[in-house]
Amino acid sequence: MAGYVLNIRTNWCKSCGVCIAFCPKKVLGFDEAGKVSVKNPEACIGCRLCELRCSDFAIDVEGDTVG
Repeated sequence: MAGYVLNIRTNWCKSCGVCIAFCPKKVLGFDEAGKVSVKNPEACIGCRLCELRCSDFAIDVEGDTVG
């Protein structure tokens, strides 16, 4: 199974939570500052829904992603 790296630009994140809502594996969550962070990285399946749904382009998924 391939590993994926989620890069989150917290300075671009407006904390809307769309990426959290669309993640089918519950990889993302809010940190103490109210910004999105990776909470469960080993669960990421590389679907890129977080990256595709982020209207602020604050998330990049690296690795051999599907789609």
